[in-house]
Amino acid sequence: MSISECTMCLLSISEDQNRVLLNFSPLPSLSSPHRNRSAFPAAQGEHLHQKMSENGALPLRGKVLTVDTMNANVKKVDYAVRGPIVQRAVQIEKELKEGVKKPFEEVIKANIGDAHAMGQRPITFFRQVMALCTYPQLLDDNKFPEDAKNRARRILQSCGGNSIGAYTTSQGIDCVRHDVANYIQRRDGGIPSDPDNIYLTTGASDGIVTILKLLTAGEGRTRTGVMISIPQYPLYSASIAELGAVQINYYLNEEKCWSLDISELQRSLQAAREHCDPRVLCIINPGNPTGQVQSRQCIEDVIRFAVKENLFLMADEVYQDNVYAEGCEFHSFKKVLFEMGPEYSSKVELASFHSTSKCYMGECGFRGGYMEVINMDPEVKAQLTKLVSVRLCPPAPGQALMDLVVNSPQPGEPSYQTFIKERTDVLSALAEKAKLTEEILNTVPGISCNPVQGAMYSFPRITLPERAINEAKAKGQAPDMFYCMKLLEETGICLVPGSGFGQREGTYHFRMTILPPTDKLKIMLNKLKEFHQKFTQQYS
Repeated sequence: MSISECTMCLLSISEDQNRVLLNFSPLPSLSSPHRNRSAFPAAQGEHLHQKMSENGALPLRGKVLTVDTMNANVKKVDYAVRGPIVQRAVQIEKELKEGVKKPFEEVIKANIGDAHAMGQRPITFFRQVMALCTYPQLLDDNKFPEDAKNRARRILQSCGGNSIGAYTTSQGIDCVRHDVANYIQRRDGGIPSDPDNIYLTTGASDGIVTILKLLTAGEGRTRTGVMISIPQYPLYSASIAELGAVQINYYLNEEKCWSLDISELQRSLQAAREHCDPRVLCIINPGNPTGQVQSRQCIEDVIRFAVKENLFLMADEVYQDNVYAEGCEFHSFKKVLFEMGPEYSSKVELASFHSTSKCYMGECGFRGGYMEVINMDPEVKAQLTKLVSVRLCPPAPGQALMDLVVNSPQPGEPSYQTFIKERTDVLSALAEKAKLTEEILNTVPGISCNPVQGAMYSFPRITLPERAINEAKAKGQAPDMFYCMKLLEETGICLVPGSGFGQREGTYHFRMTILPPTDKLKIMLNKLKEFHQKFTQQYS
């Protein structure tokens, strides 16, 4: 029988006898102009499937994946930095482009620490080397300085096929890990760093989540508890929820410039031991969202506490260059740990994290970062290496950029003067904006802002009228979410409510970046001042 004479067996349902019968209908000829069309229309197929289901020939089925059948932990994840306020801000931007009239001309996104999106210019040397790495033919171009070419050649020679498009080893490019180790050793006054303890990561976030995965175990009262500061960066609460670990809150002291009190750590730990197994203590220094810089004494006290209570320490140090306040200084946890002597340095299990996204670089999109692990059990370390290998490797361009951060131009090299000027200009501008933000916000009745000692954010406390609080609750919103949404709709300023970071009961805050250009920051702060006064009057 020829193909054109073949028949197709179609199932139909005999409704009166409730059984399946065979029905044959000819296929269209291969020479038919309609041969590419389905001989069995979709609508007919759906009708047939429905009839078969109704008559018991097929089971009735819904979606395999529904909100009820999905991973329950994922539904617990909340990430306020890109939550409802930001989604509404994106909608408003679209409306403005479509010509919808608003009481403002643009949305100012002060919700996230994305420096380049806020207008910060990239560091020239970094982009030169990245251009050379991604398009090596430029190595023959005399417009590029020799130190940039040398960095690019060294990175490319460490990549498979001399291409940054190749996979790297799972732990990261070998020469980059060596450069990271040398950087840490210089930063910490000569305390050795082993490249084998360095893992390159997809931003610091990737490393933090990976370590939390290793630490999460047990069930019920033996389930891993993770101590995090409140206010906190929502990466932590979101990751803890996704992994099914137990979040243990310890509160920073707002009255003492968001300082960390050991007595509060002890209170939090003791309460948590009633329902979980606290195993890890997370510290963000300088702080996000609170902008505090921990003193050396505070870090020593935390390390002693970790030893006493047998806790794994996680030190999020991505803002280590962002220190502005007089009398404040960044101290790495590793440096302090080793300077406290073998009694501590031989015991404390520590993972510390850094990134290309913050400091003076602001290269968020490259997703470069590293973590250093100290005193990790060798068998666990083997499991860590296995775990990171599942994802093959971090992005090679992010690894290359991390190398430039830790191996920047040195005195005598052609790019040094330009690099130092650009770096200094960025950090000086941030220091100026930190001070400006604090000063202007503290002139507003009902707003109180601690000094922005470091990082990229202010986290002022706002006093809200009782009527506004009641209206927010009637709408099912946190009062500071209600406030921030009103602010966005009336001024175009996009901030994140403090409830997204955690705060003491009965207090309200918002987080605002200090990243906009100085002139735009002044406009934004004055708009915010006017809005708060109007809002307070409206709801009083």
